Amino acid sequence: MKILHMISGGDVGGAKTHVLSLLAGLSKSETIHLICFTEGDFAAEARELGIHTTVLGGKNLLSVRRRILSLIQTEGYEIIHCHGARANLMGLLLGRSISAPLISTVHSDYRLDYIGRPLANLSYGNINRYALPRFDAWVSVSGHMTKILSERGFDPQRIYTLYNGVDFSRESQVLPKEEYYKKIGLQTEKDSVVFGIAARISPVKDMSTLVRAFALAVEKHPSLRLVIAGEGEEEKQIKELAARLCPEGTVCFAGWERDMDSFYNALDVNMLTSLSEGFPYALPEGARMGCTAIASNVGGVPALIDHGRNGLLFTPGDVDTLAGHILYMAEHPQERQAMGKALQEKTREKFSLAVMLQRQKEIYEKILAGKERKKKRDGVLICGAYGKGNKGDNTILNAIVQQLYHIDPNLPICVLSRNPAQTRVCAETPSLYSFRIGKSRKLLKRSELYISGGGTLMQDSTSTRSLLFYLFSIRQAKKAGCKVMLYGCGIGPISKEKNRKLTAKILNSCADMICVRDHYSLDYLKQLGVIKPEIHLTADPALLVEAVDLNYLHSCGLEENTAYALFSLRPWEGYEEKDFVAAAEYVYETYGLTPLLYCMESDRDLPVIESLSRSLRCPHKILDAGHDGKQTIALVKRMSLIVSMRLHTLIFAAGQGVPMVGVVYDPKVSGFLDDLGSKHYLPLESTGDHRLEHCIDKALQSKDHTDEQVIHLRHLAAENERYAAKLLKSVRKELAHDK
Repeated sequence: MKILHMISGGDVGGAKTHVLSLLAGLSKSETIHLICFTEGDFAAEARELGIHTTVLGGKNLLSVRRRILSLIQTEGYEIIHCHGARANLMGLLLGRSISAPLISTVHSDYRLDYIGRPLANLSYGNINRYALPRFDAWVSVSGHMTKILSERGFDPQRIYTLYNGVDFSRESQVLPKEEYYKKIGLQTEKDSVVFGIAARISPVKDMSTLVRAFALAVEKHPSLRLVIAGEGEEEKQIKELAARLCPEGTVCFAGWERDMDSFYNALDVNMLTSLSEGFPYALPEGARMGCTAIASNVGGVPALIDHGRNGLLFTPGDVDTLAGHILYMAEHPQERQAMGKALQEKTREKFSLAVMLQRQKEIYEKILAGKERKKKRDGVLICGAYGKGNKGDNTILNAIVQQLYHIDPNLPICVLSRNPAQTRVCAETPSLYSFRIGKSRKLLKRSELYISGGGTLMQDSTSTRSLLFYLFSIRQAKKAGCKVMLYGCGIGPISKEKNRKLTAKILNSCADMICVRDHYSLDYLKQLGVIKPEIHLTADPALLVEAVDLNYLHSCGLEENTAYALFSLRPWEGYEEKDFVAAAEYVYETYGLTPLLYCMESDRDLPVIESLSRSLRCPHKILDAGHDGKQTIALVKRMSLIVSMRLHTLIFAAGQGVPMVGVVYDPKVSGFLDDLGSKHYLPLESTGDHRLEHCIDKALQSKDHTDEQVIHLRHLAAENERYAAKLLKSVRKELAHDK
């Protein structure tokens, strides 16, 4: 590949390290040309690393643009990759004059980059705000930054996450600790524990919180030391604050440090107190040298730091918690060293330079593949009960999207949603408001496959109106020429006779394939008389979502040494609060499980949960859980018991092997549990007279092993993907034949 990179040339810190290490590595296998707009240390270091570098200075932007355009046309660069506001402006000026994809790496939140610098914010800040949305693709340096871009309307399918990586193959030549301390003027004691931060001393790095927290800690542990390496606009204020709050000689300002290996080698704990970050190089660089870390829970930091395992996290600006973390690290040397080793190993495995280079090449290949992808019809439109705040539906969507990308990593996907902004973040796909009928018709005419999926859409228990909407959407998709698939869904109950007839008519005439998640739904289709589509028994795709967001549990305030029982309830006729109060208090008193009252769908469930909370006399927590499936699954996996009316909470529990008790308000709940082979459920109207407690006893004491059933259901859930691939293959074969 031939890639042209552009950057201002005055960059320092993480952005500089990222670009230089990336280009030096890519240059070994790809044709890389770097253009800087100013001569200086950046360009000089690039040349030293063997990167083909050209400096195009001058204030005449149009003249510089002409020279770059000529270079692109002459050399035939396949991708133009920009870094920073000045390069983004030049990319914008090149615009449609080039056919190569134009991409930009977003190293940090461009709305916060110029805090405390009003003139820079007025110029460079506004340039970024205007230019970035007009690029063909974006590379973000953390999952958190990807989420921010999605929330701001950037197309999630054109955002690629690339975490910074450090070079573990490079040999480190470091000064001995004592020699380094002497060099920077730091006086230590025999039992000193040295904390350090390397960053620009600017408002966004929030070093005032660091100094205030250190001052509280050093009162109780006088041998603590703090080293601040860096310069910046707040340097004077931070020095004055340290002199006022901290004992003399405990805080050392090392200035701008070039020998970072010696710096991190000299630390016991690496610090980061930023208000905002993308994915800071300071943490993996420290980890490379064996340092554990205390860091603010911002940006991509939680992707590296697993709280309590390889470091500690705190909420930005929380002085007291940070002071407590500093003292913990000082007073527990064995745990501190174990965390440092664990962080080093995780960094080596997931955040090395080799991993970063491979990922960047894959990103380039995907972008180029997308440019070549020109079909009359291409992609999938997904419709379901999305954007309504239901965590179960969000998890289903995560699973469907994951399976579709497994079929085709570059498959264009769009989701119809009542809250497109929320869905873009949850599913990392483009989303369109459900009732934008004109736009959805245009999408249908361009799409290969229409998926109706996400729970039980074919039912009228909650609303005839919603059933009619989903049936109308299926008919519109068929009229537009799409293949139509109902994806791992539930069917029924449909009570009204006219609704039953209409459902059978539209499914028979418009659906190409129906995959149902349980025998109850399969039998219900037969009762309706739906026989023409290809029908398969599969399972709910949400069974395949894995629990990976462990830091989410920390942010929920769950205590590590506490066992929990999750109660997932909803308002429904026949619900008796006193029965669930008795059950929650019973699991606490009998089994030592703290009740966790969980809102699967906040708008509906919260009144029931709050009322239950007011009646409980035992310790408990209320939780409105995470925005996406991975967080929800992580929460469920942490539980010792699930008591649920909500079907998807039971599905998640089954997928994670957590003991569960179902409270049946709808046949779909008992249908799933019957398929699972579980006997631990009872009707909603039969929870009294301690029957719910007896069912809990049986679930917790049961010797029945359901691993085989769960494995079987997960296998069936994976079948949804196979059938979707079959439909896509058939429509592509038809399109090829038409050509």
